[in-house]
Amino acid sequence: MTNFLMIILWIVSVLIIAAVLMQPSKNNDAMASFTGGASDLFSESKSRGFESFIQKVTVVLGILFFAIALVLMWIAQH
Repeated sequence: MTNFLMIILWIVSVLIIAAVLMQPSKNNDAMASFTGGASDLFSESKSRGFESFIQKVTVVLGILFFAIALVLMWIAQH
């Protein structure tokens, strides 16, 4: 059981890394200082489509990672 959970934990952690790398960056670049910060107009908008999907996948994978880690810790204690 422990080996199975460890394999699942490795898979989930690789998927988390991939999901985080696929998310679009939200940093302000140097061009924002020249354009007057026009990108601030849309900074409060909700994410849609692929961006929303990737955010939800990242949250689910994070919760799954945390839960599996807690189960593995509990198994190691007993």
